[in-house]
Amino acid sequence: MSTADRETVPPRRGLDHDAVLRRYREDGYAIFREVISPDLIAEADAHVRWLQERYPHRRGEDLSTELVARDPFWVRLVSDDRLLDVASVFVGPDIALFASHYISKPPFSGKLVPWHQDGSFWPLDPMRVVTLWLAVDEAAPENGCLRVIPGTHTEDLHEVRERHGGEAVFDVETAAAVDESKAVDLVLKPGDVEVHHPNIVHGSNPNTSPRRRCGLTIRYIPTATRITSEEQPFPSALLLRGDPGVNRYQPWPRYVAGRDFPFRGCEQWAA
Repeated sequence: MSTADRETVPPRRGLDHDAVLRRYREDGYAIFREVISPDLIAEADAHVRWLQERYPHRRGEDLSTELVARDPFWVRLVSDDRLLDVASVFVGPDIALFASHYISKPPFSGKLVPWHQDGSFWPLDPMRVVTLWLAVDEAAPENGCLRVIPGTHTEDLHEVRERHGGEAVFDVETAAAVDESKAVDLVLKPGDVEVHHPNIVHGSNPNTSPRRRCGLTIRYIPTATRITSEEQPFPSALLLRGDPGVNRYQPWPRYVAGRDFPFRGCEQWAA
């Protein structure tokens, strides 16, 4: 099944928060259309290409945690009020970033993401967190769009098992049986945002098309959720809105011309 067959909502045009939350509680995910404007998506596209040139030893699926808090544009993007307004529907007004990760699947070679639950891997207590998946490229079945199993967010976190073969982004997967006949393909256009629960079973197929498939995952937590990692402050922990709560945070970065990715308004981030 495709999301083209399911109702989705625009976020800032008289959004009925109760209706969105009902759908999220029933299915474990929700989709918001046209959240981020084309000009900012174009900058995000240029940013991920800049990152891949700067870190050529990293695959496009591996641009993540330790890079975030040092990167002014990345922080500018995850702190955009349009994204925080969506996140606040699910985690409330006091919002921090736990982690963020570009997943850029190259044409014909992007790896699959095995079925898993995010909450199985994260040092959070309680596991109150929401993922926003911002589409930088169009995402469709042909280029390995995100797939979810609706309703599995009501299950406990599963045991995980090792996965061998090297064809996946990571080498573990859920040990529970997955009924793939219930999978929904999340078809997104650039600027759309998908939101999902930490317990929902999800994954994606390889990119078999000539088109890249890039998205930015953003993991927002209410500031009352504690990051229990031994690394304190956690490398990508940032206070984004409201009361700081229980965690320590990284300082927001300053923009340095010639070092950082240039973006519209970067002069306001200068040291």
